[in-house]
Amino acid sequence: MKYRKLGQTGLDVSILSFGASSLGSVFGATDDAQSIRTVHAAVDGGINLIDVSPYYGLTKAETVLGKAVGQISRDRFLLSSKAGRYGVEHFDFSARRIVESVDESLQRLQTDYLDMLFLHDIEFVPFAEVAEGAFHALEQLKRSGKIRFYGVSGLPLPVFEKALHHTALDVVLSYCHYSLNDTTLLDLLPLLEKQGVGLVNASPLSMGLLGSKHAPDWHPASAEIKAACQAANDFCERNGASLAKLAIQFSVANEQIPTTLVSTANPDNIVKNIDWIEEPLDDTLLAEVLAILAPIRNATWESGLPEYQKPLELGGAL
Repeated sequence: MKYRKLGQTGLDVSILSFGASSLGSVFGATDDAQSIRTVHAAVDGGINLIDVSPYYGLTKAETVLGKAVGQISRDRFLLSSKAGRYGVEHFDFSARRIVESVDESLQRLQTDYLDMLFLHDIEFVPFAEVAEGAFHALEQLKRSGKIRFYGVSGLPLPVFEKALHHTALDVVLSYCHYSLNDTTLLDLLPLLEKQGVGLVNASPLSMGLLGSKHAPDWHPASAEIKAACQAANDFCERNGASLAKLAIQFSVANEQIPTTLVSTANPDNIVKNIDWIEEPLDDTLLAEVLAILAPIRNATWESGLPEYQKPLELGGAL
């Protein structure tokens, strides 16, 4: 396993990290004992960053993960969780709730501190609410020792621009913007580098678009995006290749992307993912797949309030 520096945190993170959302049965029924074995297999394979949220499975993912990491020495892994989102339409970014939420997460995760805390999907509430409440709680939690570093997560890239123009952050977590079909996350890198912010990239499979199966019905991507990704899937299958493998290899190959989160509740899958990133990238296959995806390259979908959809001028004021 390779490791990279995470911004100016001083942390060395594995280039492949573990997203524990699957442990909350959010993608289908899971067996808790198997989920625990999956976490152990991830850490044994060299993964040292595990990410979760109370939103995943409505606290189930944190609870199951807590049982798993409670059996592992705390110095073998870095743990990040989130606060602010607790249901499909349940958000609370008040300072008091953020502090309470961390205490609850620590209890479920059977630990005394989080290495990182992300404000979860802030694009669904007015930015002013987050700025007036949650941002103050983050510094309070850091001073208390309950979290070491903090940041925000969300889908629209302007989420991070707005936040970083308002306050200093240690880390950000972005998803679906550095993958085979969308590399717009690269546009954010100069700002992150300028401010010394660590980057966690998530969902190299674009929430199921890039894999052997059809995209899930709930996926917010357009029909055109889904069709192009399905064409890429079909092409790989006809040629005896795995699009999921290619997608994960592609995401971890970029030295500017410190770590990429993958999620599974199957120990065999996480071992397979770890093995994949040790293999060389098939440049010919990559070029062919990128050509198939070219018509929808960097196409995305809206998430959250209108104020988060329009990019800001980098270096400018809000």
